[in-house]
Amino acid sequence: MMRILITGGAGMIGSHLVDALLDDGHEIVVVDNFLTGRRQNLAHLAVAPRVQVVEADISNASHLPEIVGPVDRVYHLASPASPIDYARHPLETLMTNAVGTRNALDVARRWRARFLVTSTSEIYGDPEQHPQPETYCGNVNSLGPRSCYDEGKRFAESLAMTSWRCYAVDVRIARLFNTYGPARGATTGAWSPRLACRR
Repeated sequence: MMRILITGGAGMIGSHLVDALLDDGHEIVVVDNFLTGRRQNLAHLAVAPRVQVVEADISNASHLPEIVGPVDRVYHLASPASPIDYARHPLETLMTNAVGTRNALDVARRWRARFLVTSTSEIYGDPEQHPQPETYCGNVNSLGPRSCYDEGKRFAESLAMTSWRCYAVDVRIARLFNTYGPARGATTGAWSPRLACRR
């Protein structure tokens, strides 16, 4: 059994990941400020003994390692992820992906936990190459209306890799493309949280 922190655990992907990890017997700590995540996504876990929900803004949680306590894994999913949400909350999107990623990495570094940051196909901007290999650097616009998300995620990736280089934090980056999924309780082959759990 592992103890796992999931930031943004009240989002669509995060809440399904919580369920999958609980099914595997792990203990989960969710940190979410419910800016775009939904309380109803975690409502079925209200009496679950292996789930702790901390309502906090990851970008303001400088004492997160002490608040959360020891963990074996950190899955950093916190961020507005739809164009509607990050257009509505551009500053929060930037800060979550910059300061929030730093705070989540601090937890991983403090407890020597493996760290996974969810990134996005948006880091490629308006790509001139299809499909994009991981070696493609993109065609980006750092000044456009979507840059709060695009550049925020690019910075989060850079911060994760810098933490690996400077502090040997065991990092993983998952670039999610056009992710969608079912409502609570439904099943689909669109995305499997187990893919993120196994490695």
